[in-house]
Formats: sequence, C-alpha cells, structure tokens
Amino acid sequence: MEVIYQYAWIIPVLPLLGAMLVGLGLISINQVTNRLRQLNAVVIISLMGAAMGLSLALLWSQYQGHEPYLRTLEWAAAGNFHLTMGYTIDHLTALMLVIVTTVAFLVMIYTDGYMAHDPGYVRFYAYLSLFGSSMLGLIVSPNLVQIYIFWELVGMCSYLLVGFWYDRKAAADACQKAFVTNRVGDFGLLLGILGLFWATGSFDFMVMGERLGQLVETGSVSNFLAIVLAILVFLGPVAKSAQFPLHVWLPDAMEGPTPISALIHAATMVAAGVFLIARMYPVFEHVPAAMNVIAFTGAFTAFLGATIAMTQNDIKKGLAYSTISQLGYMVMAMGVGAYSAGLFHLMTHAYFKAMLFLGSGSVIHGMEGVVGHDAVLAQDMRLMGGLRKYMPATGFTFLIGCLAISGIPPFAGFWSKDEILGAAFAANPLLWFIGWLTAGITAFYMFRMYFSTFEGKFRGNEEKIKTQLKNEAAAKLGLELQPNFGPGAMKKGELDSHDSHGHHSTSPHESPWTMTLPLLVLAIPSMLIGLIGTPYANYFEQFIFSPNENLAEVMEKAAEFDPHEFYVMAGSSIAISVVGITLAVLMYLARKIDPAAIASKIKPLYELSLNKWYFDDIYHRVFVLGLRRVARQVMEVDFRVVDGAVNLTGFFTLVSGEGLKYLESGRVQFYALIVFGAVLGLVIVFGVT
Repeated sequence: MEVIYQYAWIIPVLPLLGAMLVGLGLISINQVTNRLRQLNAVVIISLMGAAMGLSLALLWSQYQGHEPYLRTLEWAAAGNFHLTMGYTIDHLTALMLVIVTTVAFLVMIYTDGYMAHDPGYVRFYAYLSLFGSSMLGLIVSPNLVQIYIFWELVGMCSYLLVGFWYDRKAAADACQKAFVTNRVGDFGLLLGILGLFWATGSFDFMVMGERLGQLVETGSVSNFLAIVLAILVFLGPVAKSAQFPLHVWLPDAMEGPTPISALIHAATMVAAGVFLIARMYPVFEHVPAAMNVIAFTGAFTAFLGATIAMTQNDIKKGLAYSTISQLGYMVMAMGVGAYSAGLFHLMTHAYFKAMLFLGSGSVIHGMEGVVGHDAVLAQDMRLMGGLRKYMPATGFTFLIGCLAISGIPPFAGFWSKDEILGAAFAANPLLWFIGWLTAGITAFYMFRMYFSTFEGKFRGNEEKIKTQLKNEAAAKLGLELQPNFGPGAMKKGELDSHDSHGHHSTSPHESPWTMTLPLLVLAIPSMLIGLIGTPYANYFEQFIFSPNENLAEVMEKAAEFDPHEFYVMAGSSIAISVVGITLAVLMYLARKIDPAAIASKIKPLYELSLNKWYFDDIYHRVFVLGLRRVARQVMEVDFRVVDGAVNLTGFFTLVSGEGLKYLESGRVQFYALIVFGAVLGLVIVFGVT
C-alpha cells in the first residue's frame, strides 16, 4: 500500500497529461484533432478514471488507518529561508480527491452528450482536464504557497470555461466579472499569506497556527493584527466560494456550458474556499473574532442566496443562488467550530448539486428541440412544465436532488444540514435561527423549481410567453424592438447567435444515455451517502475531525449523544422544510394560492429579491461607473500635468534650438569675437569686485 502513496503525485498529473496531449494536437494539427473528437474524449475520460481509481485506493487506505503521508523537495532557498514543494495525503486530502475525481469523471461522460454538436467539443475537454488537474493539485498541496499557485490556476480555468462561448457577449462579460471579482479576494489572500509568513516564519498550516497562537498569547503579535491577517486570508474563500459581498460573479458564471456549472460552480472549485478554511483551521481557531466573522458571513450569505433564489426564473441561475446559499451553510459551520459538519455538507452537496445542475442541463437540452438554441427561452421555467412525462429519468433524479437539498430524511442533505444547525444552535441561537429559516426557504424555492419545470402542462409552444420573455430580455439589454417582436426580431443588438434555428419538435425529449447515466449514478450518493454521518453512528466524523482533536475525543463526544435533543432539532428543521414544500405545492402545483397576488402585496420585498438585493446595480454604480470617473480624472491629470510637462520641455528645447541656430554661422572670426567678448566680460566682472 505504501507504493500508492509514493506515486500519489500521478493523480493530478494524469488529467494534466490529457490536457497537454489534446492541447498540443489542437495547436499543431487542429483539423485532425477535431475530427478525432471521440478518441480525444475517451483519452481524457480514461485518464480521469485512472485518477479516480487511485483516489479511491488512497481513501480506503486512509480509512484503514494508514498514517498521513508527506513528501517534499526543496524548491527555493536563500539563507535561512527554505521553500518546499511536494504533496501530502491525509484524511481530508483523500476525501477531497475522491469527491473531485468522481464528479469530474461523471461530468466528462455527460459532456459527450451535451456538447455533441458543439464545434468546440475537443477544446472543451482539454479545458475540463486542465481544470481537474489544477483542482487536484490544490488539494494535495502541503503548504500555503503551493495552494496559492494552484488556486490561481483554478481561477484561470474558470475564466476559460465560463467564457467558453466567447463570441456571446454575455459569456465574455461573465468570465471577466468572475476573474476581476476573484482577483479582489485573491489579493487579500496574498496579503494574508505574506503577513502570516512575516509573523510566523512558515507556510506550513500547523506551524503557522501554533506559532501565531503563541505570539498572540505572549503579546509579540497584537490580537488586532492577528484578526486582520486571518480576515485577509478569509477573503480568498469569500471570493472563491461566492460569499457576501463577493458573491456576485457566480450567477453570471452560468453563461458557461452546463457541465461547467456542475463541475466548477457546484461541486469542486467553489468548494475550494471551504477546503482552504479547513486547511487554515489551525490558524483561525486561535483568532475567535475571525471565527465570528466567518460564521456570520456564512449565515448571511446562506439567507441572501436563498431569498434571491425564490424569484429566479432562469433554472440555472436559481441553482446558482442555491449554491451560494449552501456554501454559506458550510462557511457558517466552519465559523462555529463544526469542522466535520461543514466538510460533511461539502461532500453531500457536491453530489446532489452536481446532479441538479446536470439535470438542468438535460432539461435545457430537451427544451432546445422546441424553442431553439436560445438561452432566454430554453432556460426559463415559465416556458417549461410537464417535462416529467417527456423526460422521466431527468425528472426522477431532479426530484431526488430537491428532496436532498431540502433536508428531507433519509436523503443526504438532511444529515449534513441538520448537523450544521445543531452546532450553530450550540454556538449562537441567532445563527441557528438564520440557518433554520433558510432551510424552509430552500425547500420552497427548490420545489417551486421542480413543479414549474416537471409538473402541470407543457408551456413551451405558447408564443405569448415566448414574446414576453424575449421582450424582457431585450429590455434588460436596452435593445430597440420591432412592433411585432418575435424570435430574432431586433433592429440592433442580438440576444443569441443561434436564436432562430434549432426547432425540430413540438415537445421535449429525454437526453441520451451519456447524459442520463451520470444523473442516475449521482442519485445514489444523493440518497444514501448521508447515512455514513448519522448521529447514531457518525463514521464521517470519526474519519474527518478538526486538527486540534484526536479520535478519542471525537468518540467521547459521540458517546454523549442525546437522542431527545436530536429529535427536537431534526423535527424543527424537517417541519420548516415541510412548510416550504407545502407552500410550493399550493402555489405551483395545486394553484390554490396565486404567487402574483402575494408578490403584489409585498412588492418592495418581491422587487428586492427579483433584483438580487440590488447588489449588481450598486456595484455597477459604485465600482464600474466610479472607476470610470476616476479614470477620466487620471486621464485629465495625465493630459494636463504629465503631458504638459513633457510638452513644455519640448517647447523649451525647440525655442532654445531655434535661437542657437543663428549663432552657428560657421565663421571662425565670429566665434573668436564671442570668446573675446566673454573673456572681456569676465575681466570686467572680476576687476570690479
């Protein structure tokens, strides 16, 4: 078994090898490589499958009790400074490797069906493989510097994948927004890394934590400075895991192909922020104020994302805000010290949210046969309805995902979310209340999504709704419309380059097996994986526990389990979820309550949710327009002061040159006269003095 650890570095290298082979093929023999699209896909999927097999073997070995493994080599040295690179395999690493490789493997299979007719099919697989390698490299990194390198590589892959359809303005804008927003958080992370190294002299997680605790205790480092450094590091996860106030990039990132939404923005990349908090836990636990900031940031983000998701009509953006909300739960768990619960929810959420996103992609794929390749129409739930009859496998798996995320037992989300709520109640009842209320909202908007999409009658052929949606989309873009507005009828601008073609059916269709098989496979952990973390026998907590604990302490806490307390807490969370589902049934299935009537009665709150709490508008006015004003002022300074000084120098040179050229006659007598005059002048001056 030791041999597996010695060659564990192969896990991130295998997908990197796939990306390199395909990328070199695209650069050197582009046409041949694109013609061999299926072969390229098989190679990349096989390499990720091999990485998945090795990851499963490492997880099993760690579960059997193998000691954590660390292998490093010196990368740079200067005096007493030594920077090492390498890889580490411990319980957390093994778990994350399995999560990333299994989800990535299934998403790659799904991609073959979803991107089958896309001309960028091969390029997309190369990007997918490069992302997988970057994320796996981040997971095995043994120190903060190496994590930061792969952290930036993951961000670069996100930029490439979100902007994959770069000829669409919305996709191009979305990838830039994601990139810039993440740079804000990453700059804070970089400052925090440098500050912690200055204070502790190390990039190792445990060493930094121990030394920072000692320095604060002895007064060598002020508590305020420790708080600042911890929060700066936390800014990295705030951006990557889309926490308030840097959450605004994630919904726009849905402009990328749906497999990316499932892989990066539901299961893996956004979870990197939570993973970094877990790695930096030895540092954060010594700074209680920073832990409080983390907890309340997560709680507010969970509530914020859920309240916005309630009114979203785009199926992918609704799931995006759901992801923001669920990431908030994980961050809150880390902040209240529920290390195991936060990572447990990361694992369960990765599987059921990946399934939900892939399910939404299956729905879009089916809808495009009716409405064409137009995201405005294919992704809007107001044009859906009744899809369960046409897409039974997709509908079944989507329902499982809704039950899991809503916290209905025995599905996976119930056990992980309930553990977080229990820990939050013990730490701060206010945090528990926010999480509890958010659980009810989550159940409501998820079943609103399910009923609007899969139940009732199919609305995809209703021209009135199509016209309304196109008008709304065009109005947002500020386009000038023709009197009889229909698909593709615009005088200027464009919503989608494939807007007017792709229609070939009056009803949706089930997706091919390459898309439905991953959905069915993901449904299994969405239903069952939560059973490894029940409070009666919490095998997950016995495997994943915080660095400041040992197994004996974990077992001792487990022995103190109070079933009555669990029943009360679980009962309250189930009750609020059932209330949310019941409201969704009455509004969107039974039609006993009119959502429009309620919206009109609470119009300010409805508008607040529909407009995403106006964060995009505020940021546009403050940062985009504000920076443009600053840029204009800087340009004025550059034009009038900097350019003015340069121009003045040039003018002075020109004038002096013009004057001197009259003295350059070339006659020796004239030069001698000048020298004589100068000497005479000096004699007179010095003679007088």
